[in-house]
Amino acid sequence: MPVIKYIKDNKEDIVTLWKKQMDEERPEYSNYTVPHKTMETANENFIDVIFDYLNGNGGESSEGVNVFIEQILQFGWPLSYLTSGLQVFRKVVMDVIDKNVTEAKDLLGLYKRTDAIIDPIFNQLIKDATETWEHTVSMQKSALLELSAPLIPIMEHISVMPLIGTIDTERAKLIMENLLQGVIDHGAEVVLIDITGVPVVDTMVAHHIIQASEAVRLVGSECILVGIRPEIAQTIVNLGIELGEFPTRSTLRKGIETALEMTKRKIINIAQEDGQ
Repeated sequence: MPVIKYIKDNKEDIVTLWKKQMDEERPEYSNYTVPHKTMETANENFIDVIFDYLNGNGGESSEGVNVFIEQILQFGWPLSYLTSGLQVFRKVVMDVIDKNVTEAKDLLGLYKRTDAIIDPIFNQLIKDATETWEHTVSMQKSALLELSAPLIPIMEHISVMPLIGTIDTERAKLIMENLLQGVIDHGAEVVLIDITGVPVVDTMVAHHIIQASEAVRLVGSECILVGIRPEIAQTIVNLGIELGEFPTRSTLRKGIETALEMTKRKIINIAQEDGQ
């Protein structure tokens, strides 16, 4: 007896038992804060996806499969939801077979053919889920990178780039691109690179910052490195890092004062001016 035909012929019983066991077992994903109705809908979509694969419609070409996987990722559920669901499906199919087939010889053959059908579905679904997850993570990473090195104009001809977190080669490239494009877009004459939020400044980080400064200078602007904490200053000295003609200031406020002087401006205390 063809197993796929047998599963399709007994679809109603299999789906009913599968939903019941999924609800009873409540695997790891049930700990996530998701309304019961949402979980029911997810299970409905899941069983539809399984039968899509059985009908040969699964995989990357199936829009329904991709939509389902994206929904699971949006819920924040782990891949164990998929693996548990497929194992429950395998168990339910075998239970239904066991109830309707009495010959031991037939049972053994059906069990083997069931494994041969469900294992490829298992592998393909996990592969599709992993690829979707990797694509989602890649998109999120790109979005975060774009937000991780903004150039913010704070006054006419003066912009600030606040940096937070670790600076690696990929991020350093983005910093360079944003700096050069921002200088042109905002007409910045002075750019303040604020490293207050950078936990470690080593030789590589300093090299990237100096490169960015040199690139900005080539397009007609100047850079000031601000937010140099005492421990960062000590590290720079101990490593023998040469900042060359790159001006530095300990705080953003002092950097802004220097930038104003470089653009022929200064901060005036209005109260003192009125008193005079």
